[in-house]
Amino acid sequence: QVDLKESGGGSVQAGGSLTLSCRASASFSVFGCFAWFRQTPGNGREVIGVMEKYGSITHITDSMRGRFIISRDDFTNTLYLHMKNLTPEDTAMYFCAADGGYCSASTTKSDSRFGHWGQGTQVTVSS
Repeated sequence: QVDLKESGGGSVQAGGSLTLSCRASASFSVFGCFAWFRQTPGNGREVIGVMEKYGSITHITDSMRGRFIISRDDFTNTLYLHMKNLTPEDTAMYFCAADGGYCSASTTKSDSRFGHWGQGTQVTVSS
């Protein structure tokens, strides 16, 4: 079992930036697909973006494109979510996810696709 652990969440003012990290307990080589999701109370998980293993092809949800970027460091087995121009609507619990199977970044949107999850990190944006 490979564990994922997010960090970097916290409180930030609107317009600010934040970078979340997600470190795996084992090599990223076991995964074929990576993603970030977020969730607000009473709602399901919303996909932020998905990254394919090879070529790091990434697709970011339309509403967040231009503000959110996903990157990956295979040497430290860490997935990142770089966020800028944050608004109060970005307040949520943020989760990283990974799966051993390969995926198409542009068509993968469901959280059920992913078998490995972090515990989440809270991001709160104040106006």
